[in-house]
Amino acid sequence: MSLKKYCPLDYTMNLIGTKWKPIVLFHLLEGPLRSGILQKKVPGISNKMFTQTVRELEKDGLVIREVFPVVPPKVEYALSERGKSLKSILLSLDSWGANDASNC
Repeated sequence: MSLKKYCPLDYTMNLIGTKWKPIVLFHLLEGPLRSGILQKKVPGISNKMFTQTVRELEKDGLVIREVFPVVPPKVEYALSERGKSLKSILLSLDSWGANDASNC
């Protein structure tokens, strides 16, 4: 097999292959979420790692960050069209985990 065949997979894994990115993306499938609510849906993630994760997702065009000019500041995250294109992948991963989680 040619290594070139793995190029698209390598590209995809570089975009979503960290511990936290797929989980953040999965929760955004529900629709836009305020920053604090989204972070609470990802148990175990530190403030620093949450900020780093959503910034990388935004930089890669998978997430849109909207800041509302109110006091206190309100920040909301939503999937971009590119991020929404990952829906079937994320749902498949969730389904696979649900079927295999009985072994936990």
